[in-house]
Amino acid sequence: MTNTVMDTKPKGLLGKLGHGLGLAGLLSGKKPINAALLDELETLFLTADVGIELTQDIIDAIQQGASRNSLTDSAAVYDFIKTYLLELLAPCTRPLVIAKQATPFVIMTVGVNGVGKTTTIGKLSARLAQAGQSVLLAAGDTFRAAAVEQLQSWGKRNEIPVISQPIGSDAASVAHDAMESATAKSINVLIIDTAGRQHTSTDLMQELVKIRDVISKKDVTAPHEVLLVLDAGTGQNALTQLTSFKEAVNVTGIIITKLDGTAKAGIVLAIAKKTGVPIWFIGVGEGTKDLRPFDAGDYIDALLTS
Repeated sequence: MTNTVMDTKPKGLLGKLGHGLGLAGLLSGKKPINAALLDELETLFLTADVGIELTQDIIDAIQQGASRNSLTDSAAVYDFIKTYLLELLAPCTRPLVIAKQATPFVIMTVGVNGVGKTTTIGKLSARLAQAGQSVLLAAGDTFRAAAVEQLQSWGKRNEIPVISQPIGSDAASVAHDAMESATAKSINVLIIDTAGRQHTSTDLMQELVKIRDVISKKDVTAPHEVLLVLDAGTGQNALTQLTSFKEAVNVTGIIITKLDGTAKAGIVLAIAKKTGVPIWFIGVGEGTKDLRPFDAGDYIDALLTS
């Protein structure tokens, strides 16, 4: 049995995205499809962090449609782009599903420094608890006292227990203790925080592998999900991070944070183009409710008009 606890469609995303594509204005009416229009489209895509490869694919597809007369004006181009992007995002729309037979269901959380990983864990744990799941947090970022304190603060706020050890302790040991505690108490979901680390450091990435191996020794099926938190503001570098973490610990889901600020929302499309890894949530604000389940249709509507 499984339990999809993150399937509520987000409301009111329009206006939350920091920088969308704004295609509704450019393609309104029935403008001719010419070089000038294509140049404007290309500029919009590139400045929104859609990426060179996907931008070229879309422009090429529009040109082919125009040459076959299946696209006759800018209004038709708008509809085409919307359909194209929805199909692109389809593989990324699998929600986070908590398997009931796994006790605990283990989510290992990774990411580089500064992406909002610990805060995201706090918000996610609150959502899970509100959905009726018993949750345990493991403060595996043993390098930063602030990270441990922050996770403990989230735990206190949401009445969720937190397993921790003194600063400088072995993070794998924290994971081990958390697995033991969650199993003994029949906890539904265990979320393990890890230290933020640069994806270019082989030694640091190997520490993640060690944590994963410790988890697997307790339960060969765990971790059941490996969550990567990405900051939308890093732009195309987010793709490099995803590639590195996926190679090290097989990332199975993504949360993209800070899409409400100066970040360019097209990075979500670039990630979908390159990987197809499920995007579980997007962050569009500071509140718990601003960690929103990713919905491709809602996202595209906001992206094209904002």
